[in-house]
Amino acid sequence: MTVKKLPFEAYQTDGITLAKRLLGCRLAHRTPEGVCGGVIVETEAYMGLADDAAHSYRGKPGGRVNVQYGPGGFAYIYLIYGMHSCVNVVANVPGTPEAVLIRALMPDRGLEQMYARRPKAKKDLQLCSGPGKLCAALDITRAQYGLDLTGDELWIEDRAETPEIQASPRIGVEYAKECGGKPWRFTVAGSPWVSVKPPREE
Repeated sequence: MTVKKLPFEAYQTDGITLAKRLLGCRLAHRTPEGVCGGVIVETEAYMGLADDAAHSYRGKPGGRVNVQYGPGGFAYIYLIYGMHSCVNVVANVPGTPEAVLIRALMPDRGLEQMYARRPKAKKDLQLCSGPGKLCAALDITRAQYGLDLTGDELWIEDRAETPEIQASPRIGVEYAKECGGKPWRFTVAGSPWVSVKPPREE
């Protein structure tokens, strides 16, 4: 089967546009045990220097966010609580440090490997229903920081069709006084695979 990867040009856009564009695409990771992956069903946009929930807020190149200052299409990976990896996709053009957090997948490849890595998961719905869970299931760590997402180790495959998208506030950023309530979380409408069910739209 021919894999159609999302092209480099698709990442050279703002974080909100990319967060929507990634829904329905497939994240895949080639590990020593084989390839595993799943369809992206939930994302969050982090809009850089003007977003007080972003790691690059009012920042400058260097340190853990350095990859965000390059072109879009590379992996930005960090730890939460000092133990759980989170994988982000760098967005936009060099000098504009925006990123998209991948929050949940519908796993569809390498499930046996995923269960071995996440023995507490009892059903498929639990494997990748959160940013830390999906990284554990796909064995994504800070070792993959900075990888080219059009490469052969960690990549994103283009979607076959555009899903219906629902927007809602991001999760866990209530501390951000300026942008914490922005509707920059995007989910495939009605998907049971998301980390937290979004509020019903009025």
